Order: sequence, then C-alpha cells, then structure tokens
Amino acid sequence: MVSTMRCPACRDDDTKVVDSRVAEENTAIRRRRQCLACAHRFTTFERVDHAQLTVVKSDGRTELFARQKLIAGLAASTKGRSVTPQALEQLAVTVEDSVRLQGSEISSANVGLAVLKQLRSVDEVAYLRFASVYKNFDAAADFHRELELMEKAEHVESAQV
Repeated sequence: MVSTMRCPACRDDDTKVVDSRVAEENTAIRRRRQCLACAHRFTTFERVDHAQLTVVKSDGRTELFARQKLIAGLAASTKGRSVTPQALEQLAVTVEDSVRLQGSEISSANVGLAVLKQLRSVDEVAYLRFASVYKNFDAAADFHRELELMEKAEHVESAQV
C-alpha cells in the first residue's frame, strides 16, 4: 500500500505502510510507515475526528459541548453516593455518544434527557437529585410525581422481560 504521507526525515511524500495495529484501547490505528525515498521508518496514528458538538440552550444561546461540565453536574448529583469517578466518566462518555447520534447540534433538553436515562440505572437517588434541578422541582409533590413515574417505568420494564 503506497500512500501520500510526508516523510519527517526527507520530506518526500511517497511512503508505504509497513504495519498497522489497533491502539489506544481501540480508538486509534497505529501505522508504521517507511519512506520509499530514504527508507526512514516512522509511526503515525489514525483517529476519528468528531465534529464539534454544539449545545443549544433554552434561551437560544449555543455553546460547545463540555464533557467536564457534564461530569461536574453528575458529581454534584452523586455527592455522598457510592458512584466512582470512573463511573461518572463512563456515564458522560455514554451520554456524549448517544447525543452525537442526533447530530452536531443538540438541545440542552435532549442532553438532560440522555443523562436522566443513563443515571437512573446507576443510582436512583442521584437520578432524583439531577431530575430536581433539570426539571425545576419546587415542591415535595414534584419528587413524589417523579417517584411514581420511576415506579411505572420499572413495572413496564419488568413486564417486558
């Protein structure tokens, strides 16, 4: 296989791939290349370059999706709970992956729904905490209504199994 990757030694752009391997936990491909002009060997990495994900806020403003901001919100909702930082990171990655499937521009409401969908299976108390902020709870009845919705969803899920 001959490709046009510039040699870092002689700047010639005729190189060939000598070896390819999966790298970085299956998120990249490591390629060993050799220059056809000077025989210099070097390594390149091939990764998916995601389009930037833009979040449209409820007031119409837009901002770039920030995984760290999502993790901070998740950390606040799981404070004092037995949810590890690794679990929060994985949850954030799962949410980001799911909203990316909806396009490069996503509403903050859809991000919140994706979080709630994932968080419920991780920790129900954290789910309620997150829902109370996301859904603007202002009374105890709001918590009661959300608990009833959770119970109905559990019954539907158990009936489907």
